[in-house]
Amino acid sequence: MPVKIPVHHRVSGRVATVTLDRPEALNALTPAQRDRLIELFTAFSADPEVRAVVLTGTGRGFCAGADLRGDPTPAPPPATVPATAETSGGPPRAGRVAGDVSRTLRLGAQRLIGAVLDCEKPVIAAVNGTAAGLGAHLALACDLVLAAESARFIEVFVRRGLVPDAGGAYLLPRLIGPQRAKELMFFGDALGAADAQRLGLVNRVVPDAELAETAAAWADRLASGPTRALALTKQLVNSSLETDRAAAFAAEAAAQELNMATHDAQEGLRSFAARESPVFRGR
Repeated sequence: MPVKIPVHHRVSGRVATVTLDRPEALNALTPAQRDRLIELFTAFSADPEVRAVVLTGTGRGFCAGADLRGDPTPAPPPATVPATAETSGGPPRAGRVAGDVSRTLRLGAQRLIGAVLDCEKPVIAAVNGTAAGLGAHLALACDLVLAAESARFIEVFVRRGLVPDAGGAYLLPRLIGPQRAKELMFFGDALGAADAQRLGLVNRVVPDAELAETAAAWADRLASGPTRALALTKQLVNSSLETDRAAAFAAEAAAQELNMATHDAQEGLRSFAARESPVFRGR
């Protein structure tokens, strides 16, 4: 009998909504949940019927990081994904050898963040509560971040004597600069939703009761847009801080070339000339 993994998803009106559902643990991620999220984001990226994604949680937590208290669902065999505390849940297995920690991180938390960053559909994080450690980085990897007024973001690693993982030292400096990133990571203080918006980590803060409705409205707008153009735009922006001007301009020209062959680009030009509203098909 298959084991039930507490990650729910539904697709409605071209929008996929993914919900973490372990409210009793503030949605701390088990290895099984993490791997399920990777599967879903990979599938959404390739599915032409999905044109926007919303990621959220149930209860008081968006995601409290990796589950450090043990995994209620079976983990992959040790030969496939070795276990470490922060990235897999529970204490390290006996007999760990050099390379296990970095390998586990590459195959686990880093793969998850990469799946979100590389998803060819726009991804909205609807942060309903605490986002800590891996959970904070999962939210910040999304293209747009909506936060409930009760949400808070915590770089919790220093509290446990750990180095930030799940791409945090890559994501945070690009969003708020190195000095502020170090402040959050060195002290590990909780950052409220309003302060997160002030720093530029959050696009918008809304009352808790309006979070789901706002996320759905944003996702509907994105799902009716030119999907391939959005994917290429996401790729250009995500790579912009890692390339020089010549490489960025070359990537922009290549993206324009690819996009002009799409139906939606042609529809955009046709509707402009005809003074009509475009109808994009995501192709």
